[in-house]
Amino acid sequence: MSSVIVIGAGACGMMASIVASRDGHSVILLEKLGDVGAKLKASGGGRCNLTNTLPNDIFIEHFRRDGRFISNALEMFDSSAVREFFLSIGVETVSKDGFRVFPIGHSSKTILKALKNEMSRVGVEVLCNQRVESIEIEGGIKKVSTLFDKFEAQNIIIATGGLGYPLLGSDGDGYNFAKEMGHKVTPLYPAMMPLRVKESWVNSCRADTVAKVELRVNLKKYKKLYAKGDLIFSKDGIRGPVVLDFSREITPLLDKLDEVPLMMNLTKGLNQEEIRDKFKKIVKDKRDILTIDMVQTILPLSIAQALCDEVEADSQMQFSKLQGATKDKLILILAQTPLTIIGHDGFKMAMVTRGGVSLKDINPKTMESRLVDGVYFCGEVVNLDGPCGGYNLQWSFSSGFLAGKLL
Repeated sequence: MSSVIVIGAGACGMMASIVASRDGHSVILLEKLGDVGAKLKASGGGRCNLTNTLPNDIFIEHFRRDGRFISNALEMFDSSAVREFFLSIGVETVSKDGFRVFPIGHSSKTILKALKNEMSRVGVEVLCNQRVESIEIEGGIKKVSTLFDKFEAQNIIIATGGLGYPLLGSDGDGYNFAKEMGHKVTPLYPAMMPLRVKESWVNSCRADTVAKVELRVNLKKYKKLYAKGDLIFSKDGIRGPVVLDFSREITPLLDKLDEVPLMMNLTKGLNQEEIRDKFKKIVKDKRDILTIDMVQTILPLSIAQALCDEVEADSQMQFSKLQGATKDKLILILAQTPLTIIGHDGFKMAMVTRGGVSLKDINPKTMESRLVDGVYFCGEVVNLDGPCGGYNLQWSFSSGFLAGKLL
């Protein structure tokens, strides 16, 4: 019988295995796929944004109202500790923009190789192609059955991930294990993903990136929902960092509503009066400037043309000759561009799952279940998710480290 069985060989599962083994425990790591770290390998487009440089208190704020839960794990294993850990196993890290932290070669393969080597060095028994079918608890002993084998341990760490990218091994089995033990699992939603929109004009704006876009839900009840960042228009919707972040707020709303109206500011925060003043100054120097050229002082050509068409402003007419009402409409749609979210591609395109094992059922000081002794949870299976920028991987490493301590 082992001291610990870890289920799931993602970022948190591998970290938990290494920590527990370093502390002298015998560890078996079970992975359903043919190799470990499939999702980690794909993280950040294969570049692997491990963490970021924010101080702990600000880092926590990005997890919103549930952020306090991660404070113990982060105190024990924060971003500096993550970088030191990887350096100790042969991977240097770098933060070229002063915020996001990557392995120095910007390749997740180096991270994965280092973790594999360290698991081997400390004696973790890694068993792949072992899909866990059931977990039974008898007298404190955890009995884990897979399709091929049976295992027993005093402790079990559930690090099975969420529902996003099922081809990379995430199919929600950890939630089922948790429920069978009596834990509550909150509603599950796909997050960190592109969104589809009703408006057809975005189709002509494909591949254009707009920096520092502000997004708000245009409903009084949800007016506090806000995000800011780079946005990219796609064939039938929007993507880009700000959309990935904001989607975690939108997908639950789409369950309640048929569609979610947004209001965008595409002009780096300029309001109507500021846009009007900017245009007046340009007209003074360039009296004959065409409307399309005027709007292009703010936005890329395809988006400028699309918004001109939306308000029926003749893009080839001199801006100074546009009727006042048409100018007002154009300036308004530049400052406040409406967009209607109508759907998404579900968990198959979701990088993260929103929802999971209830935080009320987990001790934040240990990651141990409050209901079942010797059962620990870590990573995405827990009801916590953060935005883009290394937050979710840091949470995986921190929670895996804490769980692996078996406190």
